[in-house]
Amino acid sequence: MPELPEVETVRRGLIPAMEGAVIAHAQVNRPDLRWPFPERMAERLTGARVERLRRRSKYILADLSSGETLLIHLGMSGRMLISGDPLGQFVHQHPAAQKHDHVVFHMENGARVTFNDPRRFGAMDLMVTDDAPAHKLLAALGPEPLGNDFHEAILVAAFKGRNTPAKSALLDQRIVAGLGNIYVCETLFRAGISPKRKAGRIAAPRVAAMVPIIRTVLEEAIEAGGSSLRDFRQADGELGYFQHSFDVYGREGQPCRSEGCTATIARVVQSGRSSFYCPNCQR
Repeated sequence: MPELPEVETVRRGLIPAMEGAVIAHAQVNRPDLRWPFPERMAERLTGARVERLRRRSKYILADLSSGETLLIHLGMSGRMLISGDPLGQFVHQHPAAQKHDHVVFHMENGARVTFNDPRRFGAMDLMVTDDAPAHKLLAALGPEPLGNDFHEAILVAAFKGRNTPAKSALLDQRIVAGLGNIYVCETLFRAGISPKRKAGRIAAPRVAAMVPIIRTVLEEAIEAGGSSLRDFRQADGELGYFQHSFDVYGREGQPCRSEGCTATIARVVQSGRSSFYCPNCQR
């Protein structure tokens, strides 16, 4: 599932084609994805100007001139692909319609933005913009890891007394929003903390030190266009490249990259998810 860097990469890619542009026609090709689409979604989107594209955790939010906000979740395999961009940012002409093109935004500027989702785990919803923070998918989210509300004291307080493993704590979207399996594994490796260590038993200075590490990992991943493992593509159809920089994720049995370390990367399953780590470097 795309994590914060992939979603942010898609958001940035959509800006030239969508932000400030009018949706000349919204085409909805099925009644639902993971959940049913909101009533009259195509009608409510058609004619609206996209005033602003923003991101909250793993969700793209398009604020519209109609006073509503479109929420987009990519799910496991969702892609937002652009064609025919009049600004010359993309070289792709409009392709033939594909089987899994579920929602298509025909923009007044000539661009076309297609939401393609073979597994249909993605989602879209419409809400009143002023009420967006209270939406059921957004209300319980913790601070954004790249924002000012996420800082050392916040993370130290969240870890204090917790009996869950460090990996589970960082995946808890109520503690910090947008982190997923890949970037938690990479963060814990750089911090030298085992994914199995209980969160409440990690010294406060070590917890605090993870804050800048989290930001650095995410910023590097965004700069690389995210990580492409199976389905993820940027808005122009290109792959992300951060997977080539993984220190631990997906590297079970391979040598640790830390200088002087002779251990190999191990894998353990935690809450149904694979955690990759170096048993020598991470304690």
